[in-house]
Amino acid sequence: MKFLIVGGVAGGATVAARLRRIDENAEIILFERGKYVSYANCGLPYYIGGTIAERDKLFVQTAQGFTARFNIDIRTEQEVTAIHPKEKTVEITDINTARTYSENYDKLILSPGAEPLRPGIEGINSDKIFTLRNVPDTDTIKKYVSRSNPRHAVVVGGGFIGLEMAENLHQLGIQVAVVEMANQVMAPLDYSMAAIVHQQLTDKQVDLRLEDGVSRFEETPEGIIVHLRSGKQITTDLVILSIGVRPETRLAKEAGLSLGTLGGIAINDYMQTSDPDIYALGDAVEVRHLVTGKPALIPLAGPANKQGRIVANNIVYGNRETYPGTMGTSIAKVFDLTVAAAGANAKLLKREGITYQSSYTHSASHAGYYPGAVPMSVKILFSPENGQLLGAQIVGFDGVDKRIEMFAQVIQRKGTVYDLATLEHAYAPPYSSAKDPVNMAGYVAENILTQKVEIVHWRDIAGLQKDTLLLDVRTADEYSLGTLPNAINIPVDELRTRLSELPKDKPIVVSCAVGLRGYLAYRILTQHGFKNVKNLSGGYKTWSVASAKPISVMGNGTQKAIETPKVSRPTPSQVSEKQTVRIDACGLQCPGPVLQLKKHYAEINTGDRLLITATDQGFGKDVAAWCNMTGAQLVGVENKSGVIHATIEKGEPKSSCKVLGGADNKTLIVFSDDLDKALASFVIANGAASTGKKVTMFFTFWGLNVIKKRQKPSVSKDLFGKMFGWMLPSHSSKLKLSKMNMGGAGSWMMRLIMKKKHIDSLESLIAQAAENGIEMIACTMSMDVMGVKKEELMDNVTLGGVATYLERAEEANINLFI
Repeated sequence: MKFLIVGGVAGGATVAARLRRIDENAEIILFERGKYVSYANCGLPYYIGGTIAERDKLFVQTAQGFTARFNIDIRTEQEVTAIHPKEKTVEITDINTARTYSENYDKLILSPGAEPLRPGIEGINSDKIFTLRNVPDTDTIKKYVSRSNPRHAVVVGGGFIGLEMAENLHQLGIQVAVVEMANQVMAPLDYSMAAIVHQQLTDKQVDLRLEDGVSRFEETPEGIIVHLRSGKQITTDLVILSIGVRPETRLAKEAGLSLGTLGGIAINDYMQTSDPDIYALGDAVEVRHLVTGKPALIPLAGPANKQGRIVANNIVYGNRETYPGTMGTSIAKVFDLTVAAAGANAKLLKREGITYQSSYTHSASHAGYYPGAVPMSVKILFSPENGQLLGAQIVGFDGVDKRIEMFAQVIQRKGTVYDLATLEHAYAPPYSSAKDPVNMAGYVAENILTQKVEIVHWRDIAGLQKDTLLLDVRTADEYSLGTLPNAINIPVDELRTRLSELPKDKPIVVSCAVGLRGYLAYRILTQHGFKNVKNLSGGYKTWSVASAKPISVMGNGTQKAIETPKVSRPTPSQVSEKQTVRIDACGLQCPGPVLQLKKHYAEINTGDRLLITATDQGFGKDVAAWCNMTGAQLVGVENKSGVIHATIEKGEPKSSCKVLGGADNKTLIVFSDDLDKALASFVIANGAASTGKKVTMFFTFWGLNVIKKRQKPSVSKDLFGKMFGWMLPSHSSKLKLSKMNMGGAGSWMMRLIMKKKHIDSLESLIAQAAENGIEMIACTMSMDVMGVKKEELMDNVTLGGVATYLERAEEANINLFI
């Protein structure tokens, strides 16, 4: 038997080797138009970046080695130009000599692969614009980088190869911009998961341009100007095109072989084309997607190798083995992150009309008490009818690979989220937790399916009905560092004793850091008579990342360097005098690292430093906010493989201007009940309280209307008290603007704009004031004059007179009258 193979690398080389192993007597010829028959295609970016130092390590097998070991006729730099199925012959051209000849076959195997897309954009043929497909492409880019020493590069396309190239160019000291037409990088991920990658790219000072494309290239003596569709421009030294690939189907099409609905070569379950003597595999063929059951193009090395083995078996033994299809399990390194996906994402499921439910979990890579535990974010998609697992996505630092493979096995076998919950894994503290992240994802999904919890997703927050109460059940310290717009704070451990503060007739959405405490709060509330409660899936962590917009350019389109904390360089004498205290907060979830920082910061002297390490990824942002509030100096912060290293120097308290004989406290007299003035009062008060200052607010005359309860008990009043009650605002929601109120339209517009811009409402600010320990005093004299009773005021308000206020003012260095 004579077998001809068109194309080497993963698919063709695998078929050739397998054919020889099971048929020692067959004549096998492999044609490869390139110089190299078998090389590590996926390793090419890492050779360019220097991670793979030796070029020879890219080659899995040479033509000479292949021939010696397998007795296969390897013909490199020879291109098959035509196929004649009726005659069972192919035409070949020797690229070096231009000689043409033909070979006959008994069976023909097509493994032509896919080619990079290179659209007809003006200026695209510049010798400073590259694609990366094979070793010669790699050599060309490597030589250009070594010879020209570029300072800046643009990568067009935010897929796996594009981001790997961005990382490796960055590693060479080249400033990189990534231009992507979609609203996210890495198409296999859903937006919420890709947003974590966006944050990583921004942290690494990659200039990320989303929802923008290239309109043309302009070569100049200084380099290339990349003109974007938005009208912005990027001046760069080289461009890498990584906007996708398309299957190489010219040979098959010209031979009359059938193509599939997506433009790839059509094959049956045995990997046969429409001609029974021609088989095809690899990037050029359409396969069945294991989740949707529909045709798919999945250009990955793993499936190509498996297909090669099946093709060889079927050619020698007859069509006995079928290829079931693939789900596109993939993984990539993006700087410090590992990004992986298996099965279908939400976009694919929506496109195919497949109903699904999804959930988010955030777990540690192994037991939190064992050193080195780093976070991973997991999203799974599953059928609401039977719990079948449809897809999984993970973004993390360590242990992502084995978890995505666990998910993939369940998807491949059409398993369910209940299987995830019972999946047995190898456990020891350095490797996992007793409840593995895969198990945790299953537990959460099971709770959703069995209606132990109802959830909302991060996208739903912006569209909630107006009377929805957002309840943040994290600690007060966590809440002070950021929360959902207009959310109030009742820590979960205090919830049972504070249920009376929550309305039973309004929808409530509970949130916490990652969803666990929110679930506990949900169970407490629903078992105490609250009917309309939902938990935010993935918690504040998912919402804050997914709702943030990566910003890397200014409005005029010029490049903007991403700001990093300025690092002060102490003199040798300063170093010797100052003490540096090291704190290990790794494994602690928020607010653990902040609490550790707060505790040790109080114990050191002014000028001393803390070096704190943490694996909670929100700490990088939290530490900057904390330093800003307290007056500490953030000397530097860096994320190294998922571990945040922050150096903080103790300084004088931020608001340190003290008056003679006065303490560093603040007092405000709130005289007005204008909405804008009330907002200003509470913004100032909360700002002062967040930096550790003692704040007192004294409400007098019209200011009393700001702190009235929305739902008041019935109280007895005289005629004048009743008249005041009829004429004055009954609670904070009824307040009007001091100017441009326009019969109430102005205040309505103000609140609407604040909501759209995610600015806390007055009611939220009042709730925050209570959480921040702000003392709110109602003037008893004004209450008597206006007929306001104590029962009409909020529960956290105390009563006092002028003497009480003056006592507080004596201890303050700022007194405001509003």
